Formats: sequence, C-alpha cells, structure tokens
Amino acid sequence: MLPTAVFLRDEPLRDNLKAEAHTLPDIVLTERQLCDLELIINGGFSPLEGFMTEADYKGVVDNLRLADGTLFPIPITLDVSREDIDRLSISSGSRIALRDPRDDEALAIITVEDVYRPDQVKEAIQVFGADDPAHPSVAYLRNKVKEYYIGGKVQAIQPPNHFDYVALRYTPAELRAHFKKLAWRRVVAFQTRNPMHRAHRELTVRAARQRQANVLIHPVVGLTKPGDVDHYTRVRVYEAIMAKYPNGMGHLALLPLAMRMAGPREAVWHAIIRKNFGATHFIVGRDHAGPGKNSQGKDFYGPYDAQDLVMKYHEELQIEMVPFQQMTYLPSTDEYQPADEVPKGVQTLDISGTELRRRLKTGASIPDWFSYDAVVKTLRESYPPRAKQGFVVFLTGLHGSGKDTIAKALQVTLNQQGGRSVSLLLGDTIRPDLDTPFTATPEEHSKNLQRLAFVAAELARAGAAVILAPNAYKQAARDTIKDTILHQAGPGGNFFGVHVATPLEHCEANDRKAVYARARKGEIRGVPGVDVVFEPVERPQLTVDVTKQNIPEIVHSIVLLLETESLL
Repeated sequence: MLPTAVFLRDEPLRDNLKAEAHTLPDIVLTERQLCDLELIINGGFSPLEGFMTEADYKGVVDNLRLADGTLFPIPITLDVSREDIDRLSISSGSRIALRDPRDDEALAIITVEDVYRPDQVKEAIQVFGADDPAHPSVAYLRNKVKEYYIGGKVQAIQPPNHFDYVALRYTPAELRAHFKKLAWRRVVAFQTRNPMHRAHRELTVRAARQRQANVLIHPVVGLTKPGDVDHYTRVRVYEAIMAKYPNGMGHLALLPLAMRMAGPREAVWHAIIRKNFGATHFIVGRDHAGPGKNSQGKDFYGPYDAQDLVMKYHEELQIEMVPFQQMTYLPSTDEYQPADEVPKGVQTLDISGTELRRRLKTGASIPDWFSYDAVVKTLRESYPPRAKQGFVVFLTGLHGSGKDTIAKALQVTLNQQGGRSVSLLLGDTIRPDLDTPFTATPEEHSKNLQRLAFVAAELARAGAAVILAPNAYKQAARDTIKDTILHQAGPGGNFFGVHVATPLEHCEANDRKAVYARARKGEIRGVPGVDVVFEPVERPQLTVDVTKQNIPEIVHSIVLLLETESLL
C-alpha cells in the first residue's frame, strides 16, 4: 500500500481550507513540530494522518504500535500549554490552524480529537531508554515541550515553503516516481546527519554492489543533535561527494526530519520513513542514531541494539536492512574494509569525529585517504581555524562586583591585540529594551536575557569576540545563555564563563550609585543580594575576586584562558 500524501488528498479543498484558517484560532508551530507536520502531510510518516491521540501515543510509548496495532516507534505529538488550551478554548472537536513559524502561513487545520497530559518521565524512559538530560531529546522534553498534547487528524493547506536546495527536496511520491523513471528497482538508502567522507562513500558503494542496487543518499536537514554541522555546510559536502560515485549509481535527496536520537527505536522509524520514500534496502550502522554518552559516561545504547531491533520487525517493515560495521582504512592496500573483516595484525588508520573537529579548528592537515579535497575545502570554509572563530566571555557577579569594569578593560585589551571585532554587551550601556536592571519584572528580565544571548550568538557566529555581562542572578538563566551560544553560534560557539565572586560586603561598601541602599529602603526591587538570591555559579571556567586581584591581573587571567584554547 502506497503512503498517504495528505496534501494531495486535500488539494481540492485547499481554497476553502485556506479561507477557513483565517477564521480559526491558531498555533504557531515550533521548529520540530514544523518538521513533523511536513512529513505527516507529504506521506513520509505514513500511515499517520495527524498528530497522535492519547491511545496512539500510549501504544507507541509502551509497545511501538499505534492503537490499531501498526508498527510505529516514535511519538509524533503536538504539545501545548495550559495557557494555550484556555486561550484558544481547545477541546474535542475544535478546529485549529497550524502556522509556519517562519512566515506565518497557514499550513494545515487540525481537528482535535483529544487533549491529554502525558507522563513525560515515562516517555523519556520508554522511548529514549532513560530520563537522563544528557540525552538531547530528554533535555528537549524537559525544557521545551509543553505539558499537554493534542491529538487529531490534519487537513493540509500547503506544504512549508523552502528556499534552499529546492531541487534536492522530494516528497515520497516524487522520489518514488524518480526511481521508477530511472528503472531503479533496488534502492539502498543511507541515513546521515554528519558530513560524508571516503569511508561513507566506500560503505554505500559496497552495499549497493552487494545488492546490485542503486544508492539513495538521504541526509537529515531538519533538527539534528545540538552542535552538529549546519545543514548548509553538509549539503555542500554531499553535493561534492556525489561526484565520486560511479556514474548513475547514486542520487541525493534531502529529508526534513527532526531527529530524536533514539537509537534502536529511531532505526526502526528511519526504516519506515525510507520505505515510504521508495527505498527497498536501508543501511543500519553501528550505534545508529546514538546520542553519545549518558550522565555516567557510558553509551546510551549498545553498538548493535539498533540492528537487532530492526531485524526483530523485519517482516513488518518490508524493507531489507543492510547491516554495516565501521569502515576502516588499510594503508597497505589503499582501501576501506569493514572493521570485522580486517585480518588480525593488519595496520589500519582512522580519524575520529573529535580528531577531525580538532584538525578543522587548528588548521592541521586532513589526509586524502580520509576525505576528498572538495569536502575538506567546504568544511574549512564553514569552520575556520580557532584564531578566526568568534567567542563569548560571559561575566557574572553581583552589582558592583567589578564585572563591568573587567569587561571594559578586557574589550580594550582585545582591541589592542586586533584580529577580530570586539562587542561589549553590558546591562548599563546597551539599549534599555534589551536589559533594564532592577526595573523589569522577572518575566521581562528573562526575555531580555534571551534576547541578549541571541545577539551574542549572532555576533560570535560572525567571528566577533563578545564580552557579555548582564545581570543574570539565576543559574537557569545562565544555562540558557550558554546553551544558546553553544548551539546557535556555529563555529563561534566558544563559551567562557567567568564568575566575578567579589563579596557582597565589598560591593555594598563601594556602591556609588546607592543601588543597595535604595533596595534596602524598598525603593527598587530585584537587586541580587538584597531581595533576591544570587544563586551559586555552577562550573565557571574562571573565578575571580577584585578584593584579591586587581583589574589588570584579572584581565590577564582571562586572556590566558583564551590563549590556552588557541583563540588568540
């Protein structure tokens, strides 16, 4: 049975649905919800025709099956807050327009079947294996997913608009038609969220030749693991490496999937999706879709758990798994072989992902046996050497601790050294609408810090040195700032936290602006150390104190920290 393309089914109703959407309450989707909706309406998530109801959700969480027994391993849910439910009067039978967060276009209308409150701890344990925030999807579940889910089928108005790599974006129906036109009866699909190198090319060519098939390179360009290489860079890499395939063997198409990094369950999910896109075979490698280490420093999943689970459901999936171990390079024969097929004692060479990132950052050579010149050139364009990358120095401390003075002195020192622009973001000197100390409500203050973090990340992404010293007295706010820098600044995601731990007594005794005196009189509120608690700073890279060090010494210690990281 061919996958259901909801937007083709609903095309005759498009004008009426679009007109109706103007009259309905609406939800602006998150980036993950947008990815999910696109694959619901184009048939990539078939048999789903909407977001999961409570019965479907519970079946998937408990035993990888929808309420009707169909195999589907990952919950596809539309989360809303209690405030959303009350504001939009959401209940069974409600019709709600779903809008694109990028351009506010109405993409679909959902008819709500139920509103339910999930057990998100259970979801984390059952789907991801542990309620461990070291797992990116558990962290997402804890920090970004709202407390209620709404389930129901959708009617599609239009797919999301894309302006990048349009020629490489196929719906399942389009890709199946493409294979039929080329008479490709056997297609081996390769899933990736990383740049491809020689080992990946050799792996996929070997898999295709063994099955007398063609290769579909089907990389994810939706949400991936935080810190991954951006999809623009990766697609340029994929385009470069496609030229290295035998003529007519391979085809590149992009998948707008929001990955969950769910290991074994994710592998089954990926197999279902590739079957919908017309593949007959699917490569499942070692630790497929694994997120790395848990909080105890151990892998979340066993190296072959994903292969085992796909094999368990082999008959239902109706797509043949191609299991592969890691490919390793044999210098004696200048070829790649699966690691388990290399005779004992034969020399092998490998470069880990960590080592590759180190070489990119430092400008060290990357051998041609590992990757192709065109691939390395593309990566170096997007990831310049350390000395040309942006960074953020985040100073936090009490009012009057000296953090602003340190920040200004550090700006002068970095300007003197040259090499990159230097931006200073202080609570007292930037625009009031970004940060207004001691006058904003806690909610306004939180939003101001989020805006500051966004500005700092954009500057660092462009290669600037950013010195950030707002009034951030809560650890959660500091964590949010750090997370924004690390995940949104690209190659400039170099973050250095400095705690200016000057004692309150010194700060208050030297308070020329009388902030503390006014706070103690009740004239102003929200002053850390008086009417709000300055929470302990967790895991700063550097702790300083103006009662123990002078300003030049502190600035020099920060410069040394940056030099240690090869950023100066």
